[in-house]
Amino acid sequence: MTGPLSQDIRDLLLSRIKDVPDYPKPGVMFKDITPLLADPKAFAALTDTLVELARQYGATKIVGLEARGFILAAPVAVQAGIGFVPVRKAGKLPGATLAQSYELEYGSAEIEVHAEDLAAGDRVMVIDDVLATGGTAEASLSLIRRTGAEVAGVAVLMELSFLPGRAKLAPALGEAPLDALIVV
Repeated sequence: MTGPLSQDIRDLLLSRIKDVPDYPKPGVMFKDITPLLADPKAFAALTDTLVELARQYGATKIVGLEARGFILAAPVAVQAGIGFVPVRKAGKLPGATLAQSYELEYGSAEIEVHAEDLAAGDRVMVIDDVLATGGTAEASLSLIRRTGAEVAGVAVLMELSFLPGRAKLAPALGEAPLDALIVV
């Protein structure tokens, strides 16, 4: 983390993330961020931290990845005074879209963005809740670049260090930073 996260804020955020064993299936330890969202002090601290990163990145637009990334990204865009652009699962956006496929553990998926929402000259910060395998984030960077926009950086609340997300995302990042506020 190269951003502005103090130990007190890190401890606050961690204290509001609940471990849920065996969800959504046996053997998985789910990291539930809903208690963090329900705590106005913790949610504000997270938002303020991400706004500071957006300013450091020189972002002119914020992309939020479906679905929890929307919740984190929208208040950052409002507070930073810049536009918010949702990147959604295929088939969820009306009108002209750009789509990007990516590989999952078993099969593939596709994400989309409205074609007119990003353009050359935009510096785009991607926000999501968790970096796990990196597939969705990597696909979002491809989508952003296909619009002619520049990737300013990627910020996630939590990085799951036992999964290969950072390594998978590294080639797609190029010179853009990746900030994980919490690494578990």
